[in-house]
Amino acid sequence: MPDYDAIVVGTGQSGPALARRLVAAGRKVAIIERKLFGGTCVNTGCTPTKTLIASAYAAHVVRRAADYGVRLEGTINVDMKAVKARKDAVVAPSRNGVERSLKTLQGCTVYQGHGRFVAEKKVAVNDAELSADRIFLNVGARAAIPPIPGLDRVPYLTNSSMMDIDFLPAHLVILGGSYVGLEFAQAYRRFGSDVTVIELGARLISREDEDVSRAVADFLNDEGIDVRVDSKVVSLQKQGNAIAVTVESGGKSSQIVGTHVLVAIGRRPNTDDLGLDRAGIATDAHGYIQVDDQLRTNVPGIWAMGDCNGRGAFTHTSWNDFEIVAANLLDNDQRRVSDRITAYALYTDPPLGRAGMTEAEVRKAGKPALIATLAMEDVSRAYEKGETKGFMKILVDRDSKKILGASFLGLSGDEVIHSVLDVMYAKAPYTVIQRAMHIHPTVSEFIPTMLGDLKPLQ
Repeated sequence: MPDYDAIVVGTGQSGPALARRLVAAGRKVAIIERKLFGGTCVNTGCTPTKTLIASAYAAHVVRRAADYGVRLEGTINVDMKAVKARKDAVVAPSRNGVERSLKTLQGCTVYQGHGRFVAEKKVAVNDAELSADRIFLNVGARAAIPPIPGLDRVPYLTNSSMMDIDFLPAHLVILGGSYVGLEFAQAYRRFGSDVTVIELGARLISREDEDVSRAVADFLNDEGIDVRVDSKVVSLQKQGNAIAVTVESGGKSSQIVGTHVLVAIGRRPNTDDLGLDRAGIATDAHGYIQVDDQLRTNVPGIWAMGDCNGRGAFTHTSWNDFEIVAANLLDNDQRRVSDRITAYALYTDPPLGRAGMTEAEVRKAGKPALIATLAMEDVSRAYEKGETKGFMKILVDRDSKKILGASFLGLSGDEVIHSVLDVMYAKAPYTVIQRAMHIHPTVSEFIPTMLGDLKPLQ
């Protein structure tokens, strides 16, 4: 007989929630965690980074106080030890809460150690071998470290080790101009660091439309961040107490000397030390566990959820993975990954809220479409708050009148996007929002206005 009805490996967003549902359904569950309870989001992702960003925003507003008629005397200083202490104080209750809730959950046994498959339905952890008919993998991902010459011979930071620093880097050089890199770039510039961002691609955040990439680059440059695009990092080497980064761009070579380097060039799944081959679990060329539309692996009775399955790299997609698995297993509700709409945010200031297709994707699909855009400087709420960077853009199917996608780069864009997203899930025409009466003064009130001014996408 198996030792458990189910084994859950990893305590990120999916794992603990599924363990609770399984226990509530009368299942005997084991859950395994090798390091920090709560996974990336709680410990090195969403919670701590957005806490740091909040501190950086406060510093930014204080420096702009005179713009609002507020006079401050003396030098403005950022106490990085206090910033880190605040971050730690926000993170600890979440991490400890996950650990405490699992360890006190009747019917659930917690194993702290590294879990590895030793057979198809058997996982070894510490000195024990556990078996179960159902196994759920929620092992997450980590920073990818590219094979750049010299990188292994210099000290470098990742999104995880950034959580440990309590000082201000004099000059932070960031390798990678996408979501993780840009959030740290702006935060540390606002804390007081010199910051250089080096991006291999022709523009920042290349999955976004060109107008979005350009607007983000513009406001980062306005804050004094040195943005280098179309630039290849050739090598790194120690130069006294500094680090010299050699970059090639446009056929020319140059050197950027910084005090610290942050590597933010993508993520890789934590699947290379799970013994997946012993269970016969298939992965793709990048190490992501291959799953079907209900998150089942190729081995019956084994599922993969969260970042390790390559079907989404966000906390909300991991949580939705849990909902899909639980619905299919326990609720007789046939939910699928393909039912969800792409949605995420970039937490720069201003933030970017995204849902559905980009303009480039709509054009590539050849869909007859309508489009509306609005500069944030024309939004009264943004103007009143003195935060007018960015713009909003919505795309609509010309024939069905359904919303295809939206990009809201501006004040509260990460929140306002849900007004559009919910209508998209309802499969309702855009006229539902267009005819709605929104509250003034808000950013959301301008969505009906935009939808009343749609033009053919040329």
